[in-house]
Amino acid sequence: MRNLPKPGASIERLVSSAPAIVQIVIAVVISFSISRYLLGHPAPVTAVTVTISSLGFMRDARPLRVVETALGVTLGIALSEAIVLGFGQGVWQLALALAVTLTVARLLSPAASFAIVAGVQSVLVAVLPVQAGGPFTRTIDGVIGGTIALLCTALIPRDPRRGALRDAKRFLSAYIDVVASLAAILRVGSETETDRVLEQARRTQPLVDSWRTSLDSAIAIARISPFLRKHLPELQRQHVMQQNMDLAMRNLRVVTRRLSVLDRDGRPRPEIAELLSGVVSSVNLLSQSLNEPQLEPLVRQNLILIAVRLHPSRLLPGQPLAETSVVFAMRPLVMDLLMASGLSAEEARASMPDISV
Repeated sequence: MRNLPKPGASIERLVSSAPAIVQIVIAVVISFSISRYLLGHPAPVTAVTVTISSLGFMRDARPLRVVETALGVTLGIALSEAIVLGFGQGVWQLALALAVTLTVARLLSPAASFAIVAGVQSVLVAVLPVQAGGPFTRTIDGVIGGTIALLCTALIPRDPRRGALRDAKRFLSAYIDVVASLAAILRVGSETETDRVLEQARRTQPLVDSWRTSLDSAIAIARISPFLRKHLPELQRQHVMQQNMDLAMRNLRVVTRRLSVLDRDGRPRPEIAELLSGVVSSVNLLSQSLNEPQLEPLVRQNLILIAVRLHPSRLLPGQPLAETSVVFAMRPLVMDLLMASGLSAEEARASMPDISV
């Protein structure tokens, strides 16, 4: 009973998968109809399976991945059909078909999944009865299935913006949690809690990886889809945000490691805590700007107010180098956040006080 899925999670998964289900069903019907009624193939199983395999429920729905999957499946079918046509069916023919398919697939693609997909289809062709309709009927069906899958990716897209936006908000929420936890600890001082926050920051890597994957997929689909191309500038802005927030998380880990060393004395550091509280507010606004782009100027304004304070001798006058090193570590973090909000590297750098003065 403990491992049963929560109803809410199941419903959310179903709702998010609904566009993919519609897309797959339509693509399968089209592939089947072309092979069965237009070309007269009596049992176009391959057209159907290639379509489903190429589309799937993968988070990464880039056209390139669809093409790679379709090519892998079709390659396995074609090579196996050629061997069956030349040597018939049997145990050694099965071994030969699989060996040739895996060898060719590994030569053509570095992706292990490409070879496995090709190998599975090769085995099926080698062991199943020869299909009526003439030589290479299954190969033709495979080409049809892959082509329809690619066309449906462009013409019946799953609106991948939704997945990218969801992943963006999850990551930004995790970022806010890490910074807020760090700020709370610095207000009161702690000898051990900073290490816990550092571990919390390290656990965010899968979230930024998911955001990157879904966003790359969304951009690739928008480039070929006439219905989503108008959203390409919006997705490219989010791409800039994603790249810089990835760097901002890496720099947040650097800041947290510095603080984990300093906090062994258990002394509060309210000046740094106040800066981090400003970062929390700014990133919260940055997350809202994904839906409301008009908030971006306010995000930049808040971050610039933080940036101008990042001078060691002004923020922490009279403190030793060990203390002021945290300020030096925060400068690239705030620069990353400024660039995530839309500033160029030169503009973000110009917002920082000159530490040589």
